[in-house]
Amino acid sequence: MTVGWLKQKWRTLYSSCTILRGRRGFRSDAALEAIAKAGEDRVQNLALYNYPSFSGAFSALFTHLFHSHHNLPCLILPFSSVEPFRVEDLSIHGLERVYLLDFLGPKGFAAQLSQQNMCELDRVLIVDSFRVIGFDHRKSVLAQIKEDHPKKVTFYTDLEKSSSTAVHEYFSSKLVEMNPVDGEVASVLNSEEQDRLKIVLKYIEDMDLRRWSLPDITAFRIGLNEWRSKLNLITNPYMYEQLLEISASDLIAKGNSYISARQSAANKLLDKVFRVKLGRGLYGECLAVRADGSSNLSDEIGKQLSVKSAAAGLRAIGAVVHMQRNNLKMCLRSTDSATDTSEIAKAYGGGGSASSSSFIIRMDDYNQWLSVNKS
Repeated sequence: MTVGWLKQKWRTLYSSCTILRGRRGFRSDAALEAIAKAGEDRVQNLALYNYPSFSGAFSALFTHLFHSHHNLPCLILPFSSVEPFRVEDLSIHGLERVYLLDFLGPKGFAAQLSQQNMCELDRVLIVDSFRVIGFDHRKSVLAQIKEDHPKKVTFYTDLEKSSSTAVHEYFSSKLVEMNPVDGEVASVLNSEEQDRLKIVLKYIEDMDLRRWSLPDITAFRIGLNEWRSKLNLITNPYMYEQLLEISASDLIAKGNSYISARQSAANKLLDKVFRVKLGRGLYGECLAVRADGSSNLSDEIGKQLSVKSAAAGLRAIGAVVHMQRNNLKMCLRSTDSATDTSEIAKAYGGGGSASSSSFIIRMDDYNQWLSVNKS
């Protein structure tokens, strides 16, 4: 098997994936055709990544870089729980490795996958080399691992490490095994990419593990969100190149700009504060604003109103009111852990959590709340 032959196979496989780019489906005809083509070409590696997860997308990137570095054909596809691949879809003659990136699939998925491909493979040495390798960081998968862990399946789970970090370390260590260099720390990334993406991966890990502890993590999350639509390798053939260019500082700057713009818009409305007696006073009195045309700012405005309301000696609730069809919607927010806004919302047919709730109120009822306030 020559390097030239491998490169040709890689180009052929990559070309077959271009069929996917014009279609949006996950388990689509185009995706199934690509899998069938991989079977014809005896592609030995298949990777499915969790979509639309950033850890899944970066894991796909590291898998791609490793296999490209060694000229090893690898079919990489997004796996969506909305329209998931079935085990029988993934029967590829000659398959040796299946990577599940940032997910382990439904219960029994990995085990069935390994058993099916062992049955389909020729009864030669390749049968013994077949493996399903899964990466996940969620506590919820631990029980599944204990129940669903056959011989041909290896799960890498670390509750203190995101899947993208684990996949990067896994393939970097494989580089060391295949090309050992004394004193050199191997990575599937070059030095510039390594320095930049190391910070990005730390922030993604902070979100994945729900720590929310890094500086400007909220701004980073906001800046990163616009990338979510680009994580589908089927419709975005430039995903790998784009992921390699992501900068944490750029994302944080964009997120802070967004937060600042929303705050400025909210501040304009906060100049028009008035009082309402919730339930004609049955639930106390708080500060409120009308936010017609700016209902998307309800959270920011409501939280600030909650603080102002408490400082004014009223209930620690902020009420943001806006038109919705022919009625009014009242959004209640509180920053006080001892205050339950849902108590009020449920009394008027709405719902939500203690700190954030809403309900629809008729105009005549609302006017009575105001008229009581004015009397």
